[in-house]
Amino acid sequence: MAATASGASGAGTGSGPTPDQVGEMYDEFGDMLGMLLGGTAVHIGMYVPHDEQPPVTSLVGLADAGQDKQTEFLIDTIGLKPDAHLLDIGCGTGGPAIRLAERSGGRVTGITVSRGQLAHCEERLRASPAAGRVEFARENAMNLGYADASFDAAWSIDCIPHLSDRLAGLREAHRVLRPGGRLLMTEFTLRGVPDATGLAAYTQLWTCPPPRPLPELLTEVAAAGFRVAKIQSMTSNVVLSAELMNALYQQRRDEIEERYGKETTAHTDPLIGPFRDFCRDNVDYYLLLLCKEGE
Repeated sequence: MAATASGASGAGTGSGPTPDQVGEMYDEFGDMLGMLLGGTAVHIGMYVPHDEQPPVTSLVGLADAGQDKQTEFLIDTIGLKPDAHLLDIGCGTGGPAIRLAERSGGRVTGITVSRGQLAHCEERLRASPAAGRVEFARENAMNLGYADASFDAAWSIDCIPHLSDRLAGLREAHRVLRPGGRLLMTEFTLRGVPDATGLAAYTQLWTCPPPRPLPELLTEVAAAGFRVAKIQSMTSNVVLSAELMNALYQQRRDEIEERYGKETTAHTDPLIGPFRDFCRDNVDYYLLLLCKEGE
């Protein structure tokens, strides 16, 4: 979250963070993200469209409801079969992976570069009836430690944006999928020409390289060997998530300062507003369902 404050100086320079820097950010500030983004997962929540009003009465409750709704939508979209094995690339704190296994009956392997997230994953897994069908590991998405064609399916929810070499991550996902396998991913793309302040706030708070325009993303998808089966804009949810993060930061600032110290809030204070504006004015958010052609 506050990458510069924790020494991740690569973020925001255009070179992109290393896997260790991303992992260190989540180790140090993962719980802070949960305070601002919602605690049931570590991804953008589905706030629009809604079939019904969520039964919540607080911003935190709204954030959790949005993340849960997004998780359910992603599970419906991937359609994992009971005899299939899915790789969750960037599994966060494990909630979506466990929920996917519970609902589908399939197997799930979740990976993250954050040791802190792995601890949360294991804690959640102990309480799940799907414990025998889910495992978690510390892995680098750009250099996976799995054999070719190891998985029937994969998903990567808000993880690809962190990668310093996103094409390498896509190629690794393609490599470990069996022929005919599918990758569901979400990705942020650049719209328009942002000002330097907003772009720097985004790269620092999200610990990621700058987003690229949609045509560049699609070029990378093709270069990795995938065919696009579905693409869907979910941009409204990014705008609302940024607004919600801004509001929750202001509401919970004293709590954050007490936990993380004045240096963290002093670093974050001037970034959170430009981050919100950048997400509103310059960020699109897409779901892509990609296929590895059969052999």
